Amino acid sequence: MTILYDYKESLYVNITNQCPCSCVFCIRKETDHVGNSDSLWLNHEPTVEEVKEEFKKFNLEKYDEIVFCGYGEPLVRINEVIEIAKYIRSISDLKIRINTNGLSDLIHNKKTAMLLKDNIDSVSISLNAPNKTKYNEVTRPKFGEKSFDALLDFAADCKEYFEEVNFSVVDEISSEEIEEARKLADKMNIVLRVRHKN
Repeated sequence: MTILYDYKESLYVNITNQCPCSCVFCIRKETDHVGNSDSLWLNHEPTVEEVKEEFKKFNLEKYDEIVFCGYGEPLVRINEVIEIAKYIRSISDLKIRINTNGLSDLIHNKKTAMLLKDNIDSVSISLNAPNKTKYNEVTRPKFGEKSFDALLDFAADCKEYFEEVNFSVVDEISSEEIEEARKLADKMNIVLRVRHKN
């Protein structure tokens, strides 16, 4: 079972396979691993203690940052993310980032960005589309129509609490839609990254 895995210069933390979205471009539909990792499908959700034990097997000096991102939405387990981030802080000065779909407020039915503010350095939010219609089409969130607005609200909250907040879109959408997403990101003063599907 793969809890921690290398990808480029980062160490990734895979703590859940749960996700409220079913994105049309999701890598989980095509492969069970990222880079040279073993399968990222978990046979159970690891406890905080299990994650801590995994960290003892890695030389953290090799990495530029630690990223909560695996084959699920990490903020489904927001309490565990916070506990693990506190542990990372106690053993390392590495930057800690969360890659998220931005639907944490809907998952937990409350505002959540402020819960992360003392333990996370940066947040990357999968914007995926420039508007609600396209977002629902490509992301297929279980929360339906309210999802896109909730994502934008979460992003605005993150801007209050974190110095570094990014949006990302996958080049699965058209160049015109990417440009529209860039305008939305600029309006919110958030950097937009374009990810390549392959």
